[in-house]
Amino acid sequence: MASITKTGIEIFATRNQAVNFGPGSKPDVKPPPNSNKIVVKHYHLNFEKITTREPVFSILLSSDDSSRNPLFHNGCVYLPQKDELYVMSDLLQSTSSSTLPSILISQVSLRRKPDDPQQSVCAVEWMKLRPPSSMPMPAGACRYRDGILYCSQGNLTPDSGGLWYMPWRKPPTPILTSCFHKPFNSIQGVVEDPEGGLWFTDSSAGSEQEIRPRPRLPNQVYRFDPKTGDLRVVADGFGRPTAITLGKEGILYVTDTDAIRPDGSTDPTRAATIYAFDITQISGSYFLTNRRVFAYVKEGVPTAVVCDDDGNVYAACGDGVEVWSAGGTALGLIEIPGGCTSLCFGKKGELFISAAQRLWWVQLHR
Repeated sequence: MASITKTGIEIFATRNQAVNFGPGSKPDVKPPPNSNKIVVKHYHLNFEKITTREPVFSILLSSDDSSRNPLFHNGCVYLPQKDELYVMSDLLQSTSSSTLPSILISQVSLRRKPDDPQQSVCAVEWMKLRPPSSMPMPAGACRYRDGILYCSQGNLTPDSGGLWYMPWRKPPTPILTSCFHKPFNSIQGVVEDPEGGLWFTDSSAGSEQEIRPRPRLPNQVYRFDPKTGDLRVVADGFGRPTAITLGKEGILYVTDTDAIRPDGSTDPTRAATIYAFDITQISGSYFLTNRRVFAYVKEGVPTAVVCDDDGNVYAACGDGVEVWSAGGTALGLIEIPGGCTSLCFGKKGELFISAAQRLWWVQLHR
């Protein structure tokens, strides 16, 4: 597909406003989904240390005025050595009822303002890519070696899907395609630990969306060691495990998005929760211990989660990016109109946020 270059990207300042949840206070009015403004709301004084008093933002790309397709949905990954961003779309419906939906990958090359200490993004080159047929329906992803590790959900062919490594601008190679010859349900998220181990979530989301066969495994979290081939289930008991990330001091975070039902409705009595685990080594193997609720999100479900260098936890939710301290204290919200579904860090203090038809850039601190 042909590339599109967008220049003259405008940068706007936003205010950092305090929010009161005390007795007698009233809920804030939500911005309309088509608003082009971000508001940073702090629930705790420490949030201002993360965001500064006047964060800046811009809309890098939007399909609002064209196809309106949700091209910026999942697996947001930044490659610092190339200054490129990769984002997956949501399921794009086919015009034929006999054909499965498709997913596109956006490759976004960033151009920055010369002589700008903040290195603000002033232009982008955008290309939409079709995933190789061997790697159908990519969902989550993470930076890996000199490229990206993709979670291929697979399609209606039972033995499709798995973890696929795509070196920079080269064809993908399979890393893991089954659980002892049983097909995974639909792998959703993955993260690499310092020892090279891969922790990933597998859920029935693909079957619920009718792009995968009936599950043959429970919804679980796994660890795979590419060096030894050791694959282990490390956690179960989830409704729909989705996002996964590593924090400070050997803590693994896993989100459960079970509150969103297969028909798209929300059941507020089900999990919209981030769980924390301690990573423990026993007899040379890695285990997850001390499972605990880290946070229940304020709105929507936590479809993506990342941690900064200080251990603060950021989740893509129905109201935007909700942020907690490493101790689980709710610090604040980067309010995105219509909510968001994926995010990743770029250069220092820089956050990229995927929100269906829009791709946002936010500079939290300078």
